[in-house]
Amino acid sequence: MPVIRSLCGQCGVGCGIRAVTGEGREVAIAGDPVHPANAGLLCDRSDALNGMLSLEGRLLQPMIGGRPAGWDRAMAHAARRLGGIIARHGPGSVALHVPGGLLTEDYYVANKLMKGFVGSAHIDAPFAGAGGVAAAQRAAFGEDVMPAACEDLGQADLLLLVGGSTAGRHPVLQERIGAVRAARGTRLILIAQDDDGRDMEADLRLQVAPGSEAALIAGLLLHCHDSGAVDPDGLERRVAVPEGFWADLRRGHDLWSVARACGLAPGEVRGFYDAVAAVPRMVTLFGPASTGAAARRLSAAVLNLHLATGRIGRPGAAPFAVTSAANGMGGREVGCWAGELAVHRDFSAGSLAQVGRFWGGTAMADRAGLSGAPLAEAVEAGQVKALLVMGGLPPASHPIRALLGQVPLAILCTPWMEPEAAGPRIIALPSPVWIEKDGTLTGADRLISRQRRLFPLPGEAKPDWWIMTRLARAMGWRDAFHYERPADIYREYVRLTAYGNQGARLLDLKRHAPISNPAYEELTPWRWGETPFDEGRFPTPDGRARLVPIWD
Repeated sequence: MPVIRSLCGQCGVGCGIRAVTGEGREVAIAGDPVHPANAGLLCDRSDALNGMLSLEGRLLQPMIGGRPAGWDRAMAHAARRLGGIIARHGPGSVALHVPGGLLTEDYYVANKLMKGFVGSAHIDAPFAGAGGVAAAQRAAFGEDVMPAACEDLGQADLLLLVGGSTAGRHPVLQERIGAVRAARGTRLILIAQDDDGRDMEADLRLQVAPGSEAALIAGLLLHCHDSGAVDPDGLERRVAVPEGFWADLRRGHDLWSVARACGLAPGEVRGFYDAVAAVPRMVTLFGPASTGAAARRLSAAVLNLHLATGRIGRPGAAPFAVTSAANGMGGREVGCWAGELAVHRDFSAGSLAQVGRFWGGTAMADRAGLSGAPLAEAVEAGQVKALLVMGGLPPASHPIRALLGQVPLAILCTPWMEPEAAGPRIIALPSPVWIEKDGTLTGADRLISRQRRLFPLPGEAKPDWWIMTRLARAMGWRDAFHYERPADIYREYVRLTAYGNQGARLLDLKRHAPISNPAYEELTPWRWGETPFDEGRFPTPDGRARLVPIWD
């Protein structure tokens, strides 16, 4: 029986699996012992893969208004309707929703179609905000680059875990932390609310008031500054500090103010500060489960701490933002969200010219689009006339799902025949579940791995990238959407990261630009960016990082 090395794909860690397939859709799944993300470990989330074996409830052929149709007719109908809406109402009348479980190749084609040819940047991507981490990294580093790697856990002297649920949402990561502590005696400090993380053994546990984590970390930075635990010369060379930053930080972040805000005794706070300030190599693991101002402040506070104390750009010293969405990193890297154009490029004139030239774009989106609540409001107000939804219907709690029937046109790529898919204004197109997908995924620590299909696509189901490619061709953009296999898309994506880059961005995958189809099939996990910022330079105009004020 064949053994297929693939990926679990049920969270942001990017664990490898070894799958042994049998008769029909039988499979035995185990952790891949040679995959860097999990080294053979596998948590209960992988059980979801077995839940995908049954074909019951699957959408197995295209549907137009609840009636079966062939692919040619469905694509022609979708292109005609979509083209008419764009002609009458403009590019801004079209929006796209993408989940965090697509492959990088899917995200790339969808982003190119929307921003280069439809002309709209309205992309609702719940993974893109990542609890404020992406925006904080762009503000601090000049680029959305996650500096840590899983291997850093084994080289740190101290692991600072902000929120027990950060590890709890990623059991394999929690197991790796336990293994590192057992092997090296690495200390663990846990900052948590209520009973969060009670099952974890920690050398020090601080139970803080909800929403006070950012204040505690900011107070720690102030303590490091005042006690000489920062390197003034290194700080001057590597980091730009806004005028008045330290004076403003002092307000509300002295020991007693922090203790009151966190609900801790001043002695507890001081003991925590002293324990952290003395350690040269520390990894801070954080991953805000929420969004909003509190999450943004926490992300910025952690990055400020590591930048100001020089705990970055070295093995075992880095902030580790743990993303929850499967391949949320891949989606952010290609730029499939509302706030960036593509591959870590903004909507500046230079970026628009270069990306437009590379894509051959006929209608480039020239500004950031709507997402989240503002996009839902635009749909409800009738400003959005067409919705493209990939990866299946959003959860019931997501506002887009409730509004799907209100738009004149909804093009839905989904594996499931759900009641909404049969709506009169919906074109439902059958797409794969995870075990039928083929392409690449980027884990939380920039590790690119191959997702390999375990089973053939059932019925008339097609990959999400294939559907977007055929829609683009039906719209008249055949030359720009020439893809016949995932490797074609991967090569183009890789070339775009290097196009006009000249060291301006760390996301540069040019080493894979000439990859052949057989080499793509055999691709082994690799991490882009090596050790980011190890030379003390950042992708900003002056080469220095930025401390970001966390106060409003």
